[in-house]
Amino acid sequence: MADADTRPNVLFVLTDQERYDCSAPDGPPVETETMDRLSSEGMRFSQACTPISICTSARASLMTGRYPHGHGMLNNSHEADAIRPNLPPELPTFSELLAESGYDCSYTGKWHVGRDQTPEEFGFSYLGGSDTHHDDIDDAFREHREEQGVPPDEVELEGELYTGDDPRDTSSGTFVAAKTPVDVEETRAWFLAERTIEAIEDHADGDGGGPDGGEPFFHRADFYGPHHPYVVPEPYASMYDPAGIEPPESYAETYEGKPQVHENYLHYRGADGFDWNHWAEAVAKYWGFVTMIDDQLERILKALEARGLADETVVVHAADHGDFVGGHRQFNKGPLMYDDTYRIPLQVRWPGVTEPGSVCDAPVHLHDLAPTFLEMGGVSVPDAFDSRSLVPLLESGGDPSAVPADWPGSTFAQYHGDEFGLYSQRMVRTDRYKYVYNGPDVDEVYDLKRDPAELQNLIDHPEYADVRREMRERLIEWMERTDDPNQGWVPDVLRNAS
Repeated sequence: MADADTRPNVLFVLTDQERYDCSAPDGPPVETETMDRLSSEGMRFSQACTPISICTSARASLMTGRYPHGHGMLNNSHEADAIRPNLPPELPTFSELLAESGYDCSYTGKWHVGRDQTPEEFGFSYLGGSDTHHDDIDDAFREHREEQGVPPDEVELEGELYTGDDPRDTSSGTFVAAKTPVDVEETRAWFLAERTIEAIEDHADGDGGGPDGGEPFFHRADFYGPHHPYVVPEPYASMYDPAGIEPPESYAETYEGKPQVHENYLHYRGADGFDWNHWAEAVAKYWGFVTMIDDQLERILKALEARGLADETVVVHAADHGDFVGGHRQFNKGPLMYDDTYRIPLQVRWPGVTEPGSVCDAPVHLHDLAPTFLEMGGVSVPDAFDSRSLVPLLESGGDPSAVPADWPGSTFAQYHGDEFGLYSQRMVRTDRYKYVYNGPDVDEVYDLKRDPAELQNLIDHPEYADVRREMRERLIEWMERTDDPNQGWVPDVLRNAS
């Protein structure tokens, strides 16, 4: 008789454009009881960053454990100008390797890692919940809404907000926020949670789901949100009063001393037509969206407990990247490498391994989860990955002295452009400083301790000459370590700069 498979189940919940600060202890007053519970029962990573702040590229990095320049999906796959619309089939992905090792892998929700590919081509069974804008995989959610008697295109929204000169003009601009009259049970968030609960129950009923129940499962639930448009029903639509929301410190942005593209993006996105009252309304809906997803996560965790799987399942919550939501007076994301969009939430609850309530301050990346999932599953990490497993950190209890001696002291990120056009950027970030390389414009240096809002670019400040030099060397090291194609000439530019 074969030995029982003692590897843990994994439930991975990925949100779309969720800001780090929404579930941070010192963040705004957003109700995230379930995410807070994961932090109190597991480990919270305080310095987690995405390798790139754009959906397809970040998600492809998550799948492959590689930086975007390594997998080639440099911008969104659904756009006509996609540099690479699909993942190269020869690149190993963590999900295929887990499936080959015996994990029962399933997937619900947003994909966005290929114009013509689906999760089923990467080891998952796909259970529905995508949409045609990003993936065009199926019509499962539409069918659900029709069964509920409220097809999506027959709902009249309230208080719609659009970018542009007139935020109330629904005929132009980008749709930002609104209240929907439907019940929570008719939202995509509820539907994705329900499909995830069904997957958990199927795993349990199929003699899987744990050390004593056959093959372990890996389920990935990708929520569409809190990405714009921030459309939420009651009670979430009025949960946060716009009148009580104060502008963030970065709202004082003047763009003085910053790359010109920052101000260009303000106009390109149409956010120059918003005053703070409009932004406060959008922020209130965004926060409501976060809380709605948090409540759906609670339903999922209760299903794990009801099936007796909680102690045998690692639960991971992260986001592909953040969202400006008025920070620096900006909307969405773009070639602005601020913490608003590059810092992400990351919580891991691994019963028997992570110390409850522990905090890890070591710098980590979203795509470090790829080798982490493999090590959890006892699978060798491919040499092609340029990421590191978080398992040693998860086992450290948050003790800084237990962090491996060779663990990087910074994070590295990049940007290659989106529908605005190609725009090459690189960033290196420590707990104190940030350096941004902008190929066609002025570089940036920020002192995150003195200026957490990143308002003052210190690139030419004489007192920061040593910092500038040190951060440039860190950036060069990252480019060499990850075989960045720009290492052929950028290092000389940085070293020769004053």
